[in-house]
Amino acid sequence: MATDGAIKGARFRFRTASAVIMTSVLALAVGAQPAAASDGPPEEEAGIAWTACEGLEEQFQCARVRVPLDWDEPDGEQIELAVIKHLASRPEERIGSMFLNPGGPGQSGVGLVRDGADDLDAWGGGRFDLVGWDPRGTNDSTPVRCFTSDEERDAFWAGVSIPSTPAESEAYQQKTLDLAKRCGELSGNLLSHITTADTARDLDRLRALVGDEQLTYAGLSYGTFIGQTYANLFPGRVRAMLLDGLINPVDSSTSEEANIANAVSSADEVFEQFLLACQNAAPGECALAGHGEPVKDRVAALFERTRQAPIPAPNADPPGELSYGDLQVSTFTPLRLPLTWPQFAADLDAAAEGDASALETAARALQSPVGMIASTTSTAISCGDAPARVPVADWPQQIPRFTEAGKLWGSVLGWWLWAPCASGWQADATDRYTGPWNATTPNPILLMGARYDPGTPYRNAVSAEQRLGNAVLVTLNGYGHPSYQVPSACMDKLRVSYLVDLVTPPRGTVCQPDEAPFG
Repeated sequence: MATDGAIKGARFRFRTASAVIMTSVLALAVGAQPAAASDGPPEEEAGIAWTACEGLEEQFQCARVRVPLDWDEPDGEQIELAVIKHLASRPEERIGSMFLNPGGPGQSGVGLVRDGADDLDAWGGGRFDLVGWDPRGTNDSTPVRCFTSDEERDAFWAGVSIPSTPAESEAYQQKTLDLAKRCGELSGNLLSHITTADTARDLDRLRALVGDEQLTYAGLSYGTFIGQTYANLFPGRVRAMLLDGLINPVDSSTSEEANIANAVSSADEVFEQFLLACQNAAPGECALAGHGEPVKDRVAALFERTRQAPIPAPNADPPGELSYGDLQVSTFTPLRLPLTWPQFAADLDAAAEGDASALETAARALQSPVGMIASTTSTAISCGDAPARVPVADWPQQIPRFTEAGKLWGSVLGWWLWAPCASGWQADATDRYTGPWNATTPNPILLMGARYDPGTPYRNAVSAEQRLGNAVLVTLNGYGHPSYQVPSACMDKLRVSYLVDLVTPPRGTVCQPDEAPFG
C-alpha cells in the first residue's frame, strides 16, 4: 500500500493508516538474470524538460520522462515516469542530485519529495537537488490497471477483509483468482516489465538525464532493494548510497513464499518489545498496564477472544465488528511507528474492555478499496520479482506455513501478496535480477537499521554488510521501520557526513534514540 510520507524533524510521519503496509514487506528478485550491465559514461545528454509543478513553490520542478517498456528493446514501446525535483537550498555549494525512493514496492517518490522536501534537504546539507519518481507501474507513471473504473474497483473490494475461517478463506481465494485475471486483461505486457531490475535501469536513465556521472541515492525499505539491485548492475556508477530498513535479496530471491517468510519474521519479536515496554512504563503512561494482570496476558486474552468471536466496534463509521483478521491488520501501522505506541496501547485496552472501534477504523483504512488497489500495485511488482511456486489452491497448507514464520502478520501478507501471485498471475518477467549481490562500489554504501524493526528484520542489515563488497552498518539501538521513525541526533549527523563528505563511521557503530516510546 502506498505512502504519502510527511517528515517531521529527521523522521517520516505517515499521513494515512495505509501508509506502511508495504514499506518493507517485500524482498523481490527471482528468476533469470538479465544481460550484464557495463559501467561507463552517461548515455543520455538531452536532459529532462522540467516545468513548474502545479500548486507548488518555484523550487519544485516536474517532468514526465519516457523510458522503454522493455529495456532489451530500447527503441520499442515507451512508457512514462512521473518525476519531481526540489532544488538544493544551498545552490552555490551544490554537489549534484540525490534520488530517493520511499519503499513499498510502489510508493510514490513524487509524493515523498513533494511532502518531505525540507527535511530531506537537510539530509544532504542543502547541497543536493532532490529527485523523486513514481516507479513504473505505479501512481502517476504508467500504472498497472486491474479495473475499468473506480466504481468497479470499489464494488470488487467492498467488505473484503483478511479471512480467519475456512469459508472466508475459500471466498478470498476466488477473489484473488478473479483479481489476477482482471489485472492480466487490462495491464497486459506491462506486468512482465515492472520488476525491480526494470526500475533500477530507469533510475540509471534518470541519473544520466540529470547529468550526474555517478548516482547519489537514498533508499528506504523496499527502496533498499532498488539500491542493492542498482549497485550490483552498475557498481562503478555509485557515488553514495544510503539504505535504511534493509531487504534481504538472497532470502527473497527463491520465491514469493520465501519472500514473505522473511518479511513477516520480525514482527512477533517487536510486538513482544511493545508489550514489555508497556509493562515497564511509568504508571499511567501505558493504558494496558495496571489492570491486575501482566500486559502480555491481557493482550493474549484479547487476541484469543477475537479469534472466538468478533468484538463490537460501535463508534466506527459505520458501526461494525473487529474480526481476528482485522485485529492483525490493525497492528500494521503502529508497530512500525514507536512514538504512536501509547495511543496503540489505549486502542488495544479499549478493545479489551469491549469497544474495538479505534482498531476497526485502522483496519478498514488498510482494507478500503483505495488501500487494496495500492496493495495490488505492490503485488504486481512482487509477483514479477518473486513468482509464487505453490498454487493458491494449496492455501490450507501454505497459510499455516506463513503463520509459523510470523504469527502476527504471516496470514495477512499470505493473503494480500502471495495469494494473487499464486492465482495464475500473468507475468513473464524474464529480466528480473537474481544476483549476485556482492558488488564492490567505489565508495562505501551506508546501511542503517533499527535493532527492533518489524518490517525488515535486523539480520537483513547485518547480512547486507557482510555480503556487499564495501558497506558499513550503523545500528539504532531501538525500534522503528525504517530507523528514522524515532529521532536520533547521532543518526542524523552520520547521515549528513556520509551523503555530503562520503565519510562512514567505524564498523559496529551504535546510535541511541533521543526519545522512548513510553515517556
